[in-house]
Amino acid sequence: MGALDVLVIAIIFATSILVFMVKQFRKDNGPRSSVPQPAPILDFDLKNARARPYRPLRWPYHQTMALQRLDLDYWLEIESSYVERIKQRKYLHAEHGKLILDCLPGSEEACQELMFLVVDFLCARYPSQFSLDGHIFSNRILGKNCLLDEVKPLNFLLDHVPEDFAIILPNEVTGVHTLRAGVVCSAVGWSLGSKLGLPLDDIHAEVPKYSSKLQPSMNRYFQKLSVTNPIQRGSWSLEIGPILFLQSDHPSYPLRKVQSPELRPEDVCFRVDWQTLRRLPNSQAIVFNFKALFTPLYELREEPYIPGLLRRILEEGDPEILEYKSVGHVCHAVLPKLKLWEVEQRQNGLVDCKDIRTLDENPFFPQWEILRGFKKRNI
Repeated sequence: MGALDVLVIAIIFATSILVFMVKQFRKDNGPRSSVPQPAPILDFDLKNARARPYRPLRWPYHQTMALQRLDLDYWLEIESSYVERIKQRKYLHAEHGKLILDCLPGSEEACQELMFLVVDFLCARYPSQFSLDGHIFSNRILGKNCLLDEVKPLNFLLDHVPEDFAIILPNEVTGVHTLRAGVVCSAVGWSLGSKLGLPLDDIHAEVPKYSSKLQPSMNRYFQKLSVTNPIQRGSWSLEIGPILFLQSDHPSYPLRKVQSPELRPEDVCFRVDWQTLRRLPNSQAIVFNFKALFTPLYELREEPYIPGLLRRILEEGDPEILEYKSVGHVCHAVLPKLKLWEVEQRQNGLVDCKDIRTLDENPFFPQWEILRGFKKRNI
């Protein structure tokens, strides 16, 4: 082989390597979603940051998907509890391992794509707290840098995002949507490990009226969900304290069926699991993202219509749905206060009618921006 032949082979090899590197760079650093980036919060104040006060209460209370279009600015929300919640989630992972974080073969591309989408969002939404220089991600809140080409994507999410992610992909043989990967710390009575590899229908088998009301519409929606139309929804429950992760084999779990006479209303939290669904543009995976938010029961006192709406659901709602929500163990402590606050709101003119129904502001409540400090009062 002559020198010219060697040179030609070397050029072809080098060109192949260059093409591969360009493709990989575009894959890792190119546009990761046709959904616009969020508006930046340039004056973000971590110390006083709170999630929006989601109140996904509806009356009449039917079992529906209750989907709404996602406001992309709020896909992920950083709160004042960020540092403590990250510590809590890492502790849970260290304690429970694959019950919290795991992935199945074939989900690697989706996991990596999700990581970069999250990086894009954090850097765009919170530019003073997060930045990306090449493949070096900087988290100024935690004082940590991370090499994105070396970290495992799900571990990155665990280390930097105080929210949960579940990745849904169609089964290669059946085409049925299946849970293939995720990091889930906010789970009561179930875990990622117990659901991984299952089809959506099996995952939701215990949900009341799922097969008769939710299954057909959910399957159709998952088939049609587009990259440009992410959606959101919420579920709620009542908990004794801000319980994030609790499994059915834990000694305290059976107490969720018992009404303790010593329970005080101030011990109860209104829990919301705020959920989003979006399709990833490259892998076409569906990402189910959710965050657990806890509000002390007493804060509902000043929220227009919320005490009356929650009271009616607890007293008149479908018993099967309420049993599934496991709220019976706190109702004896909660209902007297809700009734009192409902009357109080009417007497104080905070509400102007006795008609209890889904609020026009759903999933919020009237004047929530002022009452919760998201907008200054007009003086």
